[in-house]
Amino acid sequence: MSDIIHRNSTQNFFIRPQNFFISGFSNVPHAKYYFIFLCCIYIITVLANSFVTFIIYVDRSLHIPKYMAIFNLAVADLGESTAIFPNVINVCLLNIQQITYEACLTNMFFVFFFNSMQSFTLLLLAYDRFVAICFPLRYHSIVTNTSMGIILTVAWGINFMLLCLAVALITRLSFCKSTVIDSYFCDHGPLYRLACNDNLPNNILGIVYMILYLFLPLIVIGLSYACILLSLFKIASWEGHWKALKTCFSHLILVSVYYFPILGIYIGAMAGSVHRNARIINISLSYAIPAMLNPIVYSLNTAEIKDFVKKIIRRNNQAFSSNIA
Repeated sequence: MSDIIHRNSTQNFFIRPQNFFISGFSNVPHAKYYFIFLCCIYIITVLANSFVTFIIYVDRSLHIPKYMAIFNLAVADLGESTAIFPNVINVCLLNIQQITYEACLTNMFFVFFFNSMQSFTLLLLAYDRFVAICFPLRYHSIVTNTSMGIILTVAWGINFMLLCLAVALITRLSFCKSTVIDSYFCDHGPLYRLACNDNLPNNILGIVYMILYLFLPLIVIGLSYACILLSLFKIASWEGHWKALKTCFSHLILVSVYYFPILGIYIGAMAGSVHRNARIINISLSYAIPAMLNPIVYSLNTAEIKDFVKKIIRRNNQAFSSNIA
């Protein structure tokens, strides 16, 4: 193993490897078939999310706060999937498990950056539903393009600084034990645990990340839906109940698909009782499935986007009919 070795002010050796090795799905049975499955998920993810971003960009009637958040979610889905999938190709198809030190940190940054934005955007969509149902008369004065733009800008900025801190804390680690990352990408936890010097700051940041982007959003989303249910009890008709709840079902599906598998991974890792293959497959599905389902279950299922698609189909049919005539 060729390493870059530095000597710091305390005369201790600081070992920074030139390369890491990603174990990937090497011990997973039928890994090639699983790779094909992930390929299909990635293709659907790219096509569906690209279609959503295109529709929102083209249709000016969708330049409203709710669709600013949906556009942000689609960008985060595309970014996360694209950050992960090249590693999957290298490991599974090309059998290239080696990745340079700098490329590994870059990969870790972008995977967690976009994954964090997914979590925040799901929280933001819950906020949108909360205001729309609990304060319908004040919705357009509370949720504006300006306020949504400010919230998203601040979220991107804070997220950027937090992930820069995560990368900076990795650069202070010395890797003298092993350079084999037991994951299918440069995962933060398996990476910092390889260090032979003090990794407590990295562990603390991992806990902070888990609280900020998993537990806290899930708690706030749960409280928002509790308030929504209380508000719905004030609606007399069942038709009104159903109409309001129907707008929440797809969002609740996304929340369940995104948060619960990842929480299961963290809880299992803390308990130390999850088999290595089960953990890697669970992680890969937890990152791949939500990005694919977000546009299908939620974005493309909204009334406004459905109307836009119907207009496009109707216009094309009319053009086709006129050409035949």
